[in-house]
Amino acid sequence: MTQVPAATRALRVLRFLASQPDPVPLDRIMRACDLPRSTAYHLLNAMIDEGFVIHLGEERRYGLGVAAFEVGSGYSRQEPLQRIARRPLADLVDGTRQSAHLAVLHGRDVLYVVEERAPGRPPLVTDVGVRLPAQLTASGRAVLAALPLPQVRALFPDRAAFVQRHGTGPTSLSALRTLLQETRGRGYAMEDGEVTPGLASVAAAVLDHNDYPVAGVAVTFPSGSDEVVDLAGVVAQVRRAAGRLTARLGGRPSRPATAGPRQSQ
Repeated sequence: MTQVPAATRALRVLRFLASQPDPVPLDRIMRACDLPRSTAYHLLNAMIDEGFVIHLGEERRYGLGVAAFEVGSGYSRQEPLQRIARRPLADLVDGTRQSAHLAVLHGRDVLYVVEERAPGRPPLVTDVGVRLPAQLTASGRAVLAALPLPQVRALFPDRAAFVQRHGTGPTSLSALRTLLQETRGRGYAMEDGEVTPGLASVAAAVLDHNDYPVAGVAVTFPSGSDEVVDLAGVVAQVRRAAGRLTARLGGRPSRPATAGPRQSQ
């Protein structure tokens, strides 16, 4: 059992607020973070005093404060995740001969923070700094599958939250829940043509010491072409790379899937 429950709750609130596109009311914070009303109220007031949260009184909503921005800016300057990810991703490219990337969840999108392009492979839409709808990407699905359901529900409250690119992918929370359940059962996420027609990706989540998904590692390869891809081998190497990063963050790598996928061609 944790010895600092107040700190754990405060970090949980910060993480939830950071995942939202706009400030949110107290009830949303209570449900997403599993907090009693009085606890949430006093916790938010303490965080307001320290500058990590702001209260928009007229709207009765809470959002991130300047102190949270300062912490995020410090992270951006130091780039710890990007630094430790470059070698595993480079090894992943060497092993699969396909391009690999690392993405983090940013609201309902994923933000690509590292890309390692395989020699001779064309450029991908997943360049560093690009944002894409999380529910369409393999890396986003890997992260979403490892999140608590209330947080997924908060991110996708209605059909308007489900942006599409090519007319494919989940368009409702129930469809997304089914997809994420399948992802958890397989032990990895995948998408085929939902981001870019003719290309498919597989991904695995990177977990921190609290088993919270901080990023997704993915490999993208041709789909439906004459090129034969050892999909089972790619999946194994993606999971291995995610496991290496998870271990570096103090997390526990997930166990291998019980059954491997078929080859893609």
